Amino acid sequence: MSCCSADGTQKMKLHVLPISANSHGCLAIVKALGLEDKGLEIVDAMGKTRTEEFLAMNPCHCCPTLEYGGEKGAIWESCACMRTICQLFEGGEKYYPKDPIMRGKIDLVCDWKNTSLYPPFFHIAYMMFGVTVDEAKAKEDFKKICDEHFPVLLDTFLKDTKFCYSDTPTIADLGVAPLFTLIKGRPKFWAAVPEGVKEYHARVLEAFPGADEYFKMLDGMATAYKGDGADAEP
Repeated sequence: MSCCSADGTQKMKLHVLPISANSHGCLAIVKALGLEDKGLEIVDAMGKTRTEEFLAMNPCHCCPTLEYGGEKGAIWESCACMRTICQLFEGGEKYYPKDPIMRGKIDLVCDWKNTSLYPPFFHIAYMMFGVTVDEAKAKEDFKKICDEHFPVLLDTFLKDTKFCYSDTPTIADLGVAPLFTLIKGRPKFWAAVPEGVKEYHARVLEAFPGADEYFKMLDGMATAYKGDGADAEP
């Protein structure tokens, strides 16, 4: 499929927050596959996710949200959006291979990202977005990431490959790696991130040059942050 919506009548729209790590995976796939020329429109949803129109489409008011035509149906959650895009558009199998075992491994990493890796980032990073966080919890959660989650990434998912279970990047990597940029909002935390994780982070982002403007947007915000918690020790 290389066009429109699920019912073939309208173009699909990908609603994103351009600075959000959770939107970056979908943006990277769209850019890598040239989908803006194939009927998929990128929509900046900044400031619009609590509007009546958006909530009617996605009551969870989150991005990315993939809107398809007809009755304005939508799919949200970053990994679900990436899976759907890759299955709908030609070339998507490069990033979400059809082999069932490989898909299982990719899904495993995506589920791990959502359930284990991502939750601790709230107190570590979301003060940059104006949210009140618990500084003690930030240190506790970063220690958990270092002690539990980074070893899983390095010693299992990246044990024999450059990317998660693969020598080429997949949606699993786009679910995981962009999150690490958030740690840069606390330079002393970032200094404590293992070199192998930093190298992996850079390797994934470099594999998707089409999304570089979005990666740099978040990186610039994080590295320029000077507010509460910026000087905290891990």
